[in-house]
Amino acid sequence: MGKASNKPAKSKVRAAGKAVENRSRTSKKAKSTAKNATKKSPKKTAKKHVKKAAKRIAKKPRRLYKETKPKAKMAIEEAPMEEHRGLTAEDMALQQRDISVAEFFIKNRHLLGFDNPRKALLTTIKEGVDNSLDACEDGGILPDVSVVIAPGKDENRFVVTIEDNGPGILKDQIPRIFAKLLYGSKFHRLKMSRGQQGIGISAAGMYGQLTTGKPTAITSKTSRTKPAHHYKLEIDAKKNEPRIIADEVVEWNAERGTKVEIELEAKYQKGRQSVEAYLEQTAIANPHVSLYFATPEGEKKVYKRASSQLPVQTREIKPHPYGVELGALIKMLHDTKARTLQSFLHSDFSRVSMRIAKEICDKAKIYERARPTRIARQEADNLHKAINQTKIMSPPTDCLSPIGDEELLAGLKKQIKADFYTAVTRAPSVYRGNPFQIEAALAYGGTIASEGLAQVLRYANRVPLLYQQAACAVTRSVLATGWRNYALQQSAGALPAGPLVILVHMASVWVPFTSESKEAIAHYPEIIKEVKLALQECGRKLAQFIRRRRKTAETEKKKAFIQKYIPHIAIALREMLGLSEHQEKVVVRQLTDVLERSHS
Repeated sequence: MGKASNKPAKSKVRAAGKAVENRSRTSKKAKSTAKNATKKSPKKTAKKHVKKAAKRIAKKPRRLYKETKPKAKMAIEEAPMEEHRGLTAEDMALQQRDISVAEFFIKNRHLLGFDNPRKALLTTIKEGVDNSLDACEDGGILPDVSVVIAPGKDENRFVVTIEDNGPGILKDQIPRIFAKLLYGSKFHRLKMSRGQQGIGISAAGMYGQLTTGKPTAITSKTSRTKPAHHYKLEIDAKKNEPRIIADEVVEWNAERGTKVEIELEAKYQKGRQSVEAYLEQTAIANPHVSLYFATPEGEKKVYKRASSQLPVQTREIKPHPYGVELGALIKMLHDTKARTLQSFLHSDFSRVSMRIAKEICDKAKIYERARPTRIARQEADNLHKAINQTKIMSPPTDCLSPIGDEELLAGLKKQIKADFYTAVTRAPSVYRGNPFQIEAALAYGGTIASEGLAQVLRYANRVPLLYQQAACAVTRSVLATGWRNYALQQSAGALPAGPLVILVHMASVWVPFTSESKEAIAHYPEIIKEVKLALQECGRKLAQFIRRRRKTAETEKKKAFIQKYIPHIAIALREMLGLSEHQEKVVVRQLTDVLERSHS
């Protein structure tokens, strides 16, 4: 459909322009009014001609401007509307471009736990401490971690410093570890660790860069005989690459380790979801760690280690065939170095012997000596179905390092003063082919607040989870447990009431978090089932303690009641039998002995 005619608009505008063409006086008001008329006009065709005439209209006297303004306005209003034209495929193609992962998380930083200043401070410290503990444990070193929060020069700004005694970081690796998102050593390995995605500490530096414009400062030293390297880094958001601001060798008294300094906009508060609460809970699940904490007010706290025994060293495992999806299986077939399909199944998966591999090939009706790289998509589909129809052992569990009952109780007793403690470690289980292990512990009575609901401490790979409690599989399991069966009060759909702390820890090679901020565990049925079974086992032990204590309390109450009347009974016997004063005392003593023996 062609453009509509706009001849009436052209002629009227031209006439208005010619009427003042030879005038020499200018009018600023006329000029601005003409420009405004062109901006506000929705008629594209009339707008072009109005712009051409605007220069001439600006030179006319006020009198002629008043005469010609209505004509120009009418010309614009009467001009027929040009048909609206949408974007073409070529126009849309010009708008397409790559999105860097850094650009994505800058716009969606709430996904990483930086959605408010208070939480941003906690997330920054959490990511730094997690990296320090992982590095120390991998290096076989008892961790000594220092966390210092110092007020910045501007209001609501803080300088966070996290220092450890770990093995340090090689000079060439420092920029990518601290200023490149999705870079790390833990994503591709099936082995229990606190970090998983290679985002955390670099995202904390990115948040500091966004809110204060200051780079992240890193100092690292790998041994006493080698120099300490100091970097100041920023993230190039468009490329997701580190930008080096400073690179120098400095003097550092530490024997080895890493120190990170990030200035960020934050808010420091105390409470259940504070930095202090995070460090206290970290000390519970990591009794082998020594933590030093300095608050912005200058207060200093030390969480001493309760055990000098490092967690058991874990071993990296290969993926279990039950957890591999069809697309991943096809990719593994193309990438493998194995020469035959049978050797591929045996070497690239865990718990698959040569006999099991031959059985899978027979069920899929594929020759076991076929080249894996030549397996077609339909054959891969048959192979995937055959794997799920074959009985294969569960994955090995030496890739996990649970806290253990004794260490868990030691951590609880160090931080929580209670009358009763119990802990249980479940046997390893599997979800989507990934091995995991659930541990639970209870602390009851003592200094725990008797009013209100129980406190739930959630952990994943020894890391406290402080936010998104309602969205977590652990909370769902606690709510679904019938605590009335264990001598506790519980309203429908609520946590149990009373002086109780419930601790649940999940150890896994890959924890299924609900978001990149790693604050809640996804609701897999296998996980919920294991958590409930662990809580029920702890609940039975707690019920025995509570019922025994209640029975003891009732007995003491009866005993006190009887003791109150023993002297009166002795007086009555003395009057009735004519006993002496000495005999009365003997009667009181004998009655008291009988009472003690009967209630012992």
